Amino acid sequence: MDHRALLTDAASRPLDAARQVLDGLASGSLHAMPEGRGNSIAWLVWHAARQADVQLAALHGGAEVWADGWAHRTGIDRGEGDFGFGDGVAEVAALRVADPDALLGYAAAVTDALTTYVGSLAATDLDDVVDTNWTPHVTRGVRLISIIDDAVAHLGQAAYVRGLVDGWSIGY
Repeated sequence: MDHRALLTDAASRPLDAARQVLDGLASGSLHAMPEGRGNSIAWLVWHAARQADVQLAALHGGAEVWADGWAHRTGIDRGEGDFGFGDGVAEVAALRVADPDALLGYAAAVTDALTTYVGSLAATDLDDVVDTNWTPHVTRGVRLISIIDDAVAHLGQAAYVRGLVDGWSIGY
């Protein structure tokens, strides 16, 4: 299998999970925080997309997808570079989304940007060192896997939260 096909498939899976989690979700469930302190579905989907967007922009040296008016469309008053790392209970509770379709639209736009980027890479590009702050140094390929893995983890958490607040199951 070609590296581009493999990474494109992996990068698309979190969006598929987001579609399932958000489908038919009531606003109260979207913003529910388990036991008043767990991350809400809205925050988890937003964070999964934002961390991918911020890290992808750093990889390609261009603008974040967020800069294309997504703060306004989603109603989330967060600036570029802010992806919720370190958010506490108050910040999670304050993140409100009026339209889950806008949140899904943002996740789809980030996924499109990520898969377009992956499609532009030669296999040798994956070996480029992009971060020397870690031992071993982080390559482009490892960073891409990290971005995808983080999104998968947060969408899994969103599915779990939906199960807690709605008694819902992803269908497996």
